[in-house]
Amino acid sequence: MLQRIFIVDDNPSVRTGIRTLLETSGFEICGEASDGLDAVERAPEINPDLIILDVSMPRMNGLDAARKLRDIHPNVPILLNTSHSAVIRAEESLPEGVTAVVDKRENLLHRVLQLLPKSDAAQRGTAR
Repeated sequence: MLQRIFIVDDNPSVRTGIRTLLETSGFEICGEASDGLDAVERAPEINPDLIILDVSMPRMNGLDAARKLRDIHPNVPILLNTSHSAVIRAEESLPEGVTAVVDKRENLLHRVLQLLPKSDAAQRGTAR
């Protein structure tokens, strides 16, 4: 069974790039949102196995969205995909609701496979 991922980023090109990477690696994209508020509004309708969330977005940033998404989907890992990872990693602990952080310049697929180790893609050794 394909594992389902919810992508939240205000940049349509970034969402498309993540979608392409993950779909070609054997994951299903169950939804996309353009900002934190959009994500929180859509979240009850979908059942993701992982949420990939940008930090800097209009209307509601990723940190505020992560707290609300954690309430909606308490057992779903939330991966911050951000250009601000150094600032977040410098803190003693991750922000509330956040499971892991990946910099936008790092290997996103590798982090996804770490968070979803039972995925078909991970079993096939798709990590690059």
